[in-house]
Amino acid sequence: MRRIAVSLSKGGTGKTSTAISLAHGLAMAGKKVLLVDTDTQGMVAPFLGIRAGAGLAELVSGEAKPEEAVIEARERLWILSGGRGLAGVKRHITRQEIGGERVLQEALDPIVARRYDYLLLDTAPGWDALTIAALFCAHEVLAPVSLEVASLLGLVEFMKSLEHIQKYHHLKLRYIVPTFLDGRVKKSEEILAQLQAFYPGQLCHPIRYSVRLSECPGFGKTIHEYAPGSGASGDYESLTQRIIRDE
Repeated sequence: MRRIAVSLSKGGTGKTSTAISLAHGLAMAGKKVLLVDTDTQGMVAPFLGIRAGAGLAELVSGEAKPEEAVIEARERLWILSGGRGLAGVKRHITRQEIGGERVLQEALDPIVARRYDYLLLDTAPGWDALTIAALFCAHEVLAPVSLEVASLLGLVEFMKSLEHIQKYHHLKLRYIVPTFLDGRVKKSEEILAQLQAFYPGQLCHPIRYSVRLSECPGFGKTIHEYAPGSGASGDYESLTQRIIRDE
């Protein structure tokens, strides 16, 4: 089973949209996927049109059993929702003298073994205890990078932070996914060229800017459901196939 964290410390790069689109794409390709929302904003469930009850916080605290917390969102796609309850999990992690970074891994390991082909973890922007715990639960990182200077700088800082985790845990930044590519904006192409120059092996097919993609959450649908023939849907299909080829 592959464990992939969709993560970048900068916000506004399309992490949740990417996590959902990739998760559904993998499920449509016949893979069994568990998508875990580790963000206190908890947008995964509502983006999928689901009103969640128990979720990741309740699973970690022991208030809910796995069968109560894991929700089947689509065929072959299950989710563990995030939300404000994760603030308590964050406090619990920070109070641990040792092993706090393994809290999520210890909660998830018993339910993912032999049940899923992919574990995807959608992380919050920033660099806090929950993000660190999510990265300790993953083996690979997929970083969505919006094509703007601030996001490029954020990637550099994020890679420095990853180095600290890599001293204690096997983790690889395997994929860099350019997002919000707009052919009308010259700077987008320039930043894409920089990413190609510095990260040729990790760089994935870019995700084009799409109004349809921004509309999806309002309808509780993924891009593959809401606009299956759109450029963004095709871009995420290309990303899905790249991930599958690397199995």
